[in-house]
Amino acid sequence: MKALLSVSDKSGIVAFAKELCAFGFEILSTGGTLAALREAQIHATDVGEYTNSAELFGGRVKTLHPKIHGGILFRRERDTDVAQEHGIEPIDLVCVNLYPFAATVQNTNDWDTIIENIDIGGPALIRAAAKNFADVIVLTSPNDYATALDALKNGGNTLDFRRGLMQKAFEHTAAYDAMIANYMNMRIDNNFGATHFITAHKVCATSYGENPHQRGALYESGTFWHNIATLKGTPSFNNYADLNQALKIATNFGARPAVAIVKHGNPCGFALRDTLAESYKAALACDPISAYGGVAAINGILDESLAKLINEHYLEVIIAGQITQEAQDIFAAKKRVKLFATNSDFLHIPHDTINFKHIEGGFLLQQADYVSEAEITNMQCKSKRAASERELDDLAIAYKIAALTKSNCIVYVKDKAMVAIGMGMTSRVDAALAALRKADELKIDMHGAVCASEAFFPFRDSIDSAASAGITAVIQPGGSIRDKEVIDAANEHQIALYFTGTRHFYH
Repeated sequence: MKALLSVSDKSGIVAFAKELCAFGFEILSTGGTLAALREAQIHATDVGEYTNSAELFGGRVKTLHPKIHGGILFRRERDTDVAQEHGIEPIDLVCVNLYPFAATVQNTNDWDTIIENIDIGGPALIRAAAKNFADVIVLTSPNDYATALDALKNGGNTLDFRRGLMQKAFEHTAAYDAMIANYMNMRIDNNFGATHFITAHKVCATSYGENPHQRGALYESGTFWHNIATLKGTPSFNNYADLNQALKIATNFGARPAVAIVKHGNPCGFALRDTLAESYKAALACDPISAYGGVAAINGILDESLAKLINEHYLEVIIAGQITQEAQDIFAAKKRVKLFATNSDFLHIPHDTINFKHIEGGFLLQQADYVSEAEITNMQCKSKRAASERELDDLAIAYKIAALTKSNCIVYVKDKAMVAIGMGMTSRVDAALAALRKADELKIDMHGAVCASEAFFPFRDSIDSAASAGITAVIQPGGSIRDKEVIDAANEHQIALYFTGTRHFYH
């Protein structure tokens, strides 16, 4: 029996090769893998010696040879006579993983280096072995070494076992090729070429999808979600969606002690006070009814005292930079509470540069939206009255939340805490009025609050309703044909009005 080992990720390869040798395999290998095996005093044959063909073109051609691919691909029950006629011997195990293209493009922009880190022989070997899974074991991950050895030793090397490895192998090469194609797409066409690939690795299944009759799972394009520490409970499909939204809001304010509370994809509480405890209390006060059973993102370390405060209300999911053991103990008795941490002092997210939206039959692709600091610092005052420093701070907070909330959206902030929000409305006036009605029901004093809209006000009526509620400053993109009417209304009510010039629709 022969096994071909040629890996870029050499984790566990020496121990794996030793076990294969003990089981009776003859090892064929190349390059760095061969050197590592020989250094460990494992007998391995250079592929070049085996094929009697030297490496060519600086290593570009090593394994592309009939003795290698024939040994992998010939069908044992049909092609054995032909294989023997041509001196081709069976290769029954192929263990290959590929040149680190992703790491290369992260570390350099040099075109020649990038091109040389596109693996050719590796994918060909993997695909050949996967195609002939009826006879060949194909391995692409160190995580499968132990399983493969167990199968060999204990009679588990079945067709079903090899079929499962075949599936992983084709996923591996497909993701690799898609990564290269997307990189070229990005470099040449700024991500908008003729074809775009979406590839991701499964992190876990969810209990179900949005509803019990739907299947669901979480996939990721990097390692962010895989590295989230699950301290208590298992998140559902909807939990993950809300976690994402809460993280996007809470991480918009750097290392400041922000707290965001999200329910069904929409913020129902946010605050940025001097401490996390003060921020949490202010965030909860915005809409404690909606917050019940919601998701909270705590931008910092959740300690015992804050845990006791949060435990007075019911939040289903909590994520923080870190959660102390004492804090975890506080939540232990609540079976439905789920705790997660990013294992850092503050929350963080990957900040993807592009995003997509599924539509029937395909998807829409776009550059990811974000609020740049320049939008805030360069916003233009359109009113006679300028905002105070307190109002400017609140306007910045309100504007960032509005940009991350479903349109049409109106956000009200007072003293660095969201006090009312209307979102997802077909009318901007309805969004404004719905928020004000909710604030009135909760007896929240809106006098002195500021208002943000993610898109322009088409009429002055929203300014008039804001004034009647005691709003003193407004931030919006501007750009309506009736901007003058809106400005005039602001001046009539002595409201400070700012235009940013950038719309942030979110559908």
